[in-house]
Amino acid sequence: MKIITNNKKAYHDYFILDKFEAGISLTGSEVKSIKNGHINIKDSYCKVKNREAYLNNANITPYGNSSIFNHEPLRQRKLLLHKEELRKIQEKLKKEKLTIIPLKIYITEKGLIKLEIGLAKGKKQYDKRETLAKKDFERKMKRTIKYDI
Repeated sequence: MKIITNNKKAYHDYFILDKFEAGISLTGSEVKSIKNGHINIKDSYCKVKNREAYLNNANITPYGNSSIFNHEPLRQRKLLLHKEELRKIQEKLKKEKLTIIPLKIYITEKGLIKLEIGLAKGKKQYDKRETLAKKDFERKMKRTIKYDI
């Protein structure tokens, strides 16, 4: 598994409650561009419409060596999920106020491009400060343990 991109902002802004793996419906120039690492999922999100999931606002830079019929960088892309997974996601979205956030894009051993999405609940400002303080404390503890031994 080769990770193309991570969405570090998602872990800072949201509590990730559940994770799912989804395929993405892409064109040929998009696949080549992603394999070169020209994708940004920092501000992207997912929506469920008519029993189908879509990835919105993911920026895939047009592939330089393709023809004039290149893809649109910010187009809506369909996510490929099993029916049971989609049903679980829709049920959880109805029960709680959750959002679907893309977490990372990676290439599998078979060469398929996959997207890991997460059901997330937004953090408040004090939650963000608390997680930063915990990380800082853990980092300091590791340093002291390293130098004491």
